[in-house]
Amino acid sequence: MTEPGIPRAVDTAALLRKLGVSLPGPVAIQKTTSATAPAPRFDPLGGPARSLRGDLSSKKVLHITNGDMAADRLRLAGVPGTVSITADVLHEGPAPAGLPPERWRKVRARYLAESGYDDYDRCLATLTAWDHQIESAPEYDEVVLWFEHDLFDQLLLIRILDWFAGRNLGRAELSLLCIGEFPGVEPFHGLGDLTPEQMASLVDRRRHVNEGQKLLARDAWRAFCASSPTGLEEILRRDTSALPFLAGALRRHLEEFPSVQNGLSRTERQALLGVAAGHTTFETLFAATQRMEERIFLGDTSFLRNLRVLASGSRPLLRLESAPGSSLRSTRITLTATGRDVLENRDDWVHIHGLDHWLGGVHLQGSEAAWRWDAEAGRLVRRADGS
Repeated sequence: MTEPGIPRAVDTAALLRKLGVSLPGPVAIQKTTSATAPAPRFDPLGGPARSLRGDLSSKKVLHITNGDMAADRLRLAGVPGTVSITADVLHEGPAPAGLPPERWRKVRARYLAESGYDDYDRCLATLTAWDHQIESAPEYDEVVLWFEHDLFDQLLLIRILDWFAGRNLGRAELSLLCIGEFPGVEPFHGLGDLTPEQMASLVDRRRHVNEGQKLLARDAWRAFCASSPTGLEEILRRDTSALPFLAGALRRHLEEFPSVQNGLSRTERQALLGVAAGHTTFETLFAATQRMEERIFLGDTSFLRNLRVLASGSRPLLRLESAPGSSLRSTRITLTATGRDVLENRDDWVHIHGLDHWLGGVHLQGSEAAWRWDAEAGRLVRRADGS
């Protein structure tokens, strides 16, 4: 069930990744290697921050989490408090720095509407409602943030913590529960995998959010929204242990910049690898690419958009074929000769197709990417001829 007043399409992009699809057995593709180590085994009881054990029923509490599935589990568990969500797909579309809140929401709503999630007015109303609930924090005794380890959630988390940094919350205490695993749940993709009882068991493991965490989140969010991505690499050179999943998430974001080898983002490359390995329907290809991720973050709506871009233009890399009236599941996906050339580094997708693409606050445009990702070196490369 979706949250009242929340457009289903926006919710799908944020939450279907937690549902996944029925996986068709082991995928015969090696996981794409990443320069980052696997997510740390994070015990919510560990770390230097003090715990906030106690009966929530005596407090006025606001819970903010990443989508309807986790929110519904909290309600079913009978956890005291008001339950709200924030679930904008911040890893997609423009996230420019320096905009006042109203203007920011309009920019995001326009992107969501143009991308087909829902109409502009409903997207704007949803984003506004989510933000206003966060802004109501001083009215509560405690605000509990419930998030997880992947890129989608970590961007939501640093945006919220940036908002809280430097603000007077009055009597409200801010706490965090952010996990990357749960005993007995394997594989763990997110809070939506847990039962109401398992969600309830985490309440006493929440931790007070300290100023160091807020300041790290503030710096990371500002680096994400900046017009140059160099600030993100500076964050990665710092000690980010205060937010143990942040470094892996930011590195995964950088892997979406076009590759120095062939102009493909990591998501695009994984799609082509999956098709080349024989996964030629949308359902099996989506499942295959999800298994190539260390921490799943991408919804099927976003993935489909990537496929359609790869299948566009005069020299597409993929061919999508479906009979009239047939479902997306039956769409046949094949690799073109150009697609194979790009996958094998004999051609370059940016040179072929051009760019008009946002990654946080960075707007990549033209026939050459201003920034590219060098996977072997694990760093960004500035292109002097980028436009």
